[in-house]
Amino acid sequence: MGSLLIKNGEIVTAIDQYLADIYVENGTIRAIGEDLGHSASRVIDASEHYVFPGAIDAHVHMDLPSMGTVSADDFETGTAAGIAGGTTSIIDFAIPNRNESLLKGLAAWKEKAKKAVSDYAFHMAVTWFGDQTAAEMAHCVEHEGIPSFKTYMAYKGAIGVDDLELLEVMKAAKKAGAMVSAHCENGDLVPLLQQKLFDAGLTAPKYHAQSRPAFVEGEATNRAIVMAGAVGVPIYIVHVTAKESLEAIIRARSNGQTVYGETCPQYLLLNDSVYDTEDFSGAAYVMSPPIRPAEGHQERLWHALKSGQIQTVATDHCPFNLHGQKDLGKDDFRLIPNGAAGIQHRLALLYTYGVLQNKISLKQFVEVNCTRPAQLFGMYPRKGSVRIGADADLVIWNPKTEGLISAATHYHRCDSNIFEGYKTVGAPTWVIANGKVQLDDGDLKVERGAGRYIPRQKGQSI
Repeated sequence: MGSLLIKNGEIVTAIDQYLADIYVENGTIRAIGEDLGHSASRVIDASEHYVFPGAIDAHVHMDLPSMGTVSADDFETGTAAGIAGGTTSIIDFAIPNRNESLLKGLAAWKEKAKKAVSDYAFHMAVTWFGDQTAAEMAHCVEHEGIPSFKTYMAYKGAIGVDDLELLEVMKAAKKAGAMVSAHCENGDLVPLLQQKLFDAGLTAPKYHAQSRPAFVEGEATNRAIVMAGAVGVPIYIVHVTAKESLEAIIRARSNGQTVYGETCPQYLLLNDSVYDTEDFSGAAYVMSPPIRPAEGHQERLWHALKSGQIQTVATDHCPFNLHGQKDLGKDDFRLIPNGAAGIQHRLALLYTYGVLQNKISLKQFVEVNCTRPAQLFGMYPRKGSVRIGADADLVIWNPKTEGLISAATHYHRCDSNIFEGYKTVGAPTWVIANGKVQLDDGDLKVERGAGRYIPRQKGQSI
């Protein structure tokens, strides 16, 4: 694999910032210090650059069958786009069909993931609860390195669970020493509101958002947290968008409950005006939960991120093409595949609109994108850190590089970009994954199948 010496970079971690060299050998950080004299097969001069630990996207959906089609990025193209933006590891979701064995579903996802160009892990989705589910959950924790279980409170009749099933999942997770995560939307109210709008002849993409108002998310978030508290299991709330959800999270945390929250760039930066189009282009923004009105939600999310009430930023990367996929719902918003691309742009957006606008600090930027995902999901200190013995997953970041986000130039395999036209400042010049330079002075040099499956330990409380 060879050796690599990174000279003169400003290392930034969640807790520290200092000038030092980094010596990498056989995919591992072997030395950190000033003016290292190690000889290496390659030397990178990182002067005037930051050096971050490789980012972890703990919420992505590659090659996901959904609503009659399959998400446009597979594990190869999705992880390649991640590398281009500074993400060196992902955690995807193995999602079995209802009444299907968890282990059968996991096997299918492992096969799909063999194409990944960077390291990957899995959350296990529990889409129903049967006689063998608890035993299979325990097997995932002890033998597969999967100590986190995803539940959907929406999508009832498909992959969603009811409250009794959710309680059983929580009890089994607690017994196994695992964490539960939850997609929180009221699975009874959503179809009711959808039908009401459709019956009134309101079929355009913007009515997707109106069928899933903030209170639908807030109610489910509070209910999931209350249930987790009663069982005594840690809970991680994915893609938080709304003040109602934040209030439930903050209230529980202030009472000492182990609750974590995640949000996404689209909820921090976009508002529901994206749906107000005369044509079908608003379908690009159809995702669940939907983009919220800026007032009352967006600043609250930024404040929660800065104050540590929200611990991570992920992307929920799940792209579908407008033409040939999203347009399955051209006459009925309920049939539009839900999801959008984002893995390539998370760091540039959070740096530009977070760090440079003083909404989060540079160390918090590293914390929410790199370190806390690693800690919560059992990958730390191997991932999410710059320390001797850690995997050599490193992002060498030029804080002055200017960019313009566009579907014409992104690496996502889809025909639209929800951040089209957004200007960015700051980008990776080099990205090292497993000790290999996979983004080389802006040139993407990835290898199909080079990613490794990373079994995870039980996470750390933070």
